[in-house]
Amino acid sequence: MSERSDAGAGHDLRRDILTTLLPGFDGTEAPEWLLGMLEDGLGGVCIFGQNIADAAQLRTLNASLRSANPLAVIAIDEEGGDVTRLFYDRGAPYPGNALLGRIDDLELTASVARSVGEALAATGCTVTFAPDVDVNSNADNPVIGVRSFGADAALVARHAAAWVRGLQQTGIAASAKHFPGHGDTAEDSHLALPVVDVSLDELRARELVPFRAAIAAGARTIMTSHLLLSRIDREHPATLSPRLVRGLLREELAFDGVIVTDALDMAGASGERGIPEAAVQALVAGCDLLCIGSDNTERQLDEIVAAVEVAVASGRLPAGRVRDAAARVRALATFPLDVSGRTAEGEASAATEAELLDRLAAAFEVSDVARARLSAASGHGTIVRVDTEASIAVGSAPWGPFAAAVHSPDVSAALGAIVVLEEGRAIPDAASLAGPVLVVGRDLHRHPFAVAAVDALRSVRDDVVVIDMGWPSHDRSYADIATFGASRLVGQALLRLLGILNRTGSPAVTASVVS
Repeated sequence: MSERSDAGAGHDLRRDILTTLLPGFDGTEAPEWLLGMLEDGLGGVCIFGQNIADAAQLRTLNASLRSANPLAVIAIDEEGGDVTRLFYDRGAPYPGNALLGRIDDLELTASVARSVGEALAATGCTVTFAPDVDVNSNADNPVIGVRSFGADAALVARHAAAWVRGLQQTGIAASAKHFPGHGDTAEDSHLALPVVDVSLDELRARELVPFRAAIAAGARTIMTSHLLLSRIDREHPATLSPRLVRGLLREELAFDGVIVTDALDMAGASGERGIPEAAVQALVAGCDLLCIGSDNTERQLDEIVAAVEVAVASGRLPAGRVRDAAARVRALATFPLDVSGRTAEGEASAATEAELLDRLAAAFEVSDVARARLSAASGHGTIVRVDTEASIAVGSAPWGPFAAAVHSPDVSAALGAIVVLEEGRAIPDAASLAGPVLVVGRDLHRHPFAVAAVDALRSVRDDVVVIDMGWPSHDRSYADIATFGASRLVGQALLRLLGILNRTGSPAVTASVVS
């Protein structure tokens, strides 16, 4: 092992390189190799749903990580909506960005961010990769959607600033993402390299507006994206582009905090070059902290370190660039995290909960057709659950009303029999279903099998109500009701709108907003 420095100064190149790395791992306990690398200076760890059993276990895990390296960054993807890690087993008890943007109450946005921060601080996390400040200008976006505050740059900017301020009041560092903007894409950078055809002036007028606001609000970190902006740098994805990272973010936007990469195991970053080479190029471009992935190994990290050492020895990567990156990462440890007296479970009164659910439901888009069909019905009839494939960022966390039913037998009973539709499964006999038929899914218009199922049901019946809990198409063809989010809390609001929650007397009606 390298000589440890209690002051955190890098005495050798290997230690500085390790400080720039942020891997993930499998399991709920830190493996020995990871603890050993933390002692050698590893920059930190990214926590995923697979690492969490409950809040107490996570606090113990994080304490072991910080014991091995007191300057370790303990990061997590907790966006407070569809993308959740702390509540991966039951869905997030927060509205999510798109609904917050529709309500457009900056104090509510800041309050939600504070609740997220308090829950994370109680577990010993130090950074959350949020808020998502992408301007979701493309309704066919497969990876951003309801993670965005909206399609208007000014609205996204003011909520980005409110979220950053609210979160960082709790001692958790924010990470505005995905620089320079992932909103105008129709591809997922986890799976491919999206190409964005915008000029630098267009980028400044729209995508960069929320990043400027987040920087002005004091965001401690900013996460880059794996996009190819063909009119600005046709050779390098944004994460690996000196022109975008150093020239635009560090110099033009004057950001002085930690620049962190999105995961380098994503196809948009390493698909053609491999993770070690992507790591080298990210450091050359000006990134400081390199997310590696969700299930990494000691061998992978050794390969990355070796590749960076070779790049330094050849003169391709200045050693000073590595030292500067490592110093910025270590400085994150000075952020004022104080978890004394905090708990991961908050409490809210039943009245407050009910008021919030009503407020969320009022922000849904409900068509006149949906209102007429629901008001004419004596009950909710049949629920057709459409399971479309979620993005890797969202994963398999419970969603919508089905998340609300996971830990509530009363809600589950009130929902009744649910017909599940997924790609490759036959559409049920429409005439045999009790009405009205509520079709519930996410981003329905983007999935041909879901569109075909809705069309088939509508061709036979006139009591079909389509509920899209994702980002609907511009013409709302497959969204009689659009909720703009599918977190557990949004699912509860939908049940309240439909009258199902009121009839059950379920404990879900008084569940804590931050539990």
